[in-house]
Amino acid sequence: MSHSASTMYDLAPRRKYVIYLAALAGMFMATLDIQIIATALPTMVAELGRLDLFGWVGAAYLLATAAVTPFYGKLGDIFGRKPVFIFAIALFTVGSLACALAWSMEALIAARVLQGLGGGGLVTSAFSTIADLFEPRERARYQGYSTATFTLSSVIGPVAGGVLSQSIGWEFVFLINIPVGAVVIAALFFAMPPVTKASRPKIDYPGGLLLAASVTLGVLWSQKLLAPGDPDAMSYILPVLIALSLIGFVMVERVASEPVLPLRILTNRTVALSLAISFLASMSTLGMLNYFALFLQTVTGLNPAMVGLMFLPASMFTLVASIGSGILIARTGRYKPYPIASMVLGLVALVIFTTVDNETPVWGVAALMMMFSFGIGLHMQTLMVAVQNAVPHRDVGVTTGSLSLVRLAGGAFGLAINGGLLTAGLVRGQGLVSEEMASRLGLPLSELTPEMISALPEDAAAEAVTRFSYAFHDVYYFGVALFVVALFLAIMLKDIRLPKHEAKEADAPEVGGRAAAVAGE
Repeated sequence: MSHSASTMYDLAPRRKYVIYLAALAGMFMATLDIQIIATALPTMVAELGRLDLFGWVGAAYLLATAAVTPFYGKLGDIFGRKPVFIFAIALFTVGSLACALAWSMEALIAARVLQGLGGGGLVTSAFSTIADLFEPRERARYQGYSTATFTLSSVIGPVAGGVLSQSIGWEFVFLINIPVGAVVIAALFFAMPPVTKASRPKIDYPGGLLLAASVTLGVLWSQKLLAPGDPDAMSYILPVLIALSLIGFVMVERVASEPVLPLRILTNRTVALSLAISFLASMSTLGMLNYFALFLQTVTGLNPAMVGLMFLPASMFTLVASIGSGILIARTGRYKPYPIASMVLGLVALVIFTTVDNETPVWGVAALMMMFSFGIGLHMQTLMVAVQNAVPHRDVGVTTGSLSLVRLAGGAFGLAINGGLLTAGLVRGQGLVSEEMASRLGLPLSELTPEMISALPEDAAAEAVTRFSYAFHDVYYFGVALFVVALFLAIMLKDIRLPKHEAKEADAPEVGGRAAAVAGE
């Protein structure tokens, strides 16, 4: 059965549901691998070494995902959803196997890039496939169910990562993707008909590549600046390359027929502020995720499984905040208070985290994580609502994609910079350790893992925990600074009351958007 149209509306219900469940499974795989490594990473470092590369295991995946996400949707329009979706899953599955077979941190990071190149297509292809499966009104219901997939991955991921790494080995964090990937590929291959779009849009390859280069080079440079020792030649070359990439990107986007990031949307105040807030907030939240797990295992002495359980109520609080803020916005039409409250909760939680040590009760740490996660839930969907209602209908898709891209890039920056801050703090702490204590520690602080620290003599372990705690303070205060700037930007958002009904496209101004047409932005 071949479909030349752009939908699969006429498929038998059972076949539709098989494809739909396969799409959700693919989406779940991609989002799970952002969450699941958080609690498993300290165990990986214990075996593979190189604590200084800790942040790059997550950053590499996010960078690769961000680099290819803009392309997958249009590739699906050109070559059909089926081959593009299957390719993305196959690449992700091969990357997962490569991660499980990694023999060093460098090899693991390279495998995570491969995995991210596939993961970038899973969410995009899944949403596009669901749109092709169901009629518009029915589609809204099934897209809504998809939100549960993200929630489930955030709940299961940290717990599964901690339990698997502690019980049977960190490799199984990645190996579980292989049978799931095989089943999804088989389901799509046999159940999904080939579907292509009637119109085939052009792909802005130069713009996408220049944007990816700018972000990647920026992440590399940010970590170079924090690296111990004197700056090398690349510390001076990278900013030049970044500037050239950004200039080239702007020039390409100004003339591209279908740009990756239309520059016109950046002239909208709400969109520009929301993108900036999302970038900074993602640096502070996604960029902090893996470091919370390392902090809890190192400073408080909790094992990986227990740390995973600590993430469980925190994830639920993100869900509660997201749903609750959505309900309140629907009733009142006001969204501005929620990103403001989100930034306040985030910075307060991180300031209090600087007081946490091995004497802090578990319930106290759990309460802090719930506060932090509640703040995440208050801004994630709120800013999405803000940008989608600030632009004309024709720009909703690209604006939504831009927000997702900014969040991934922010997370990658945060993970890399926090890694540099932690390493710099440990190197500085090493200089404060006496020679006698250094000999008792056995290894430099930057090479100690939670397992190694727990095996040290009591006085040496206490010294290591103290130095790690101070190093983490730098990470937390950096997050506080980001939240302060984001709070200032959130206050600058216009206090718009969203309309109950969508304005006609003809009534909406070119830049002001739908909310502006009704509310007078």
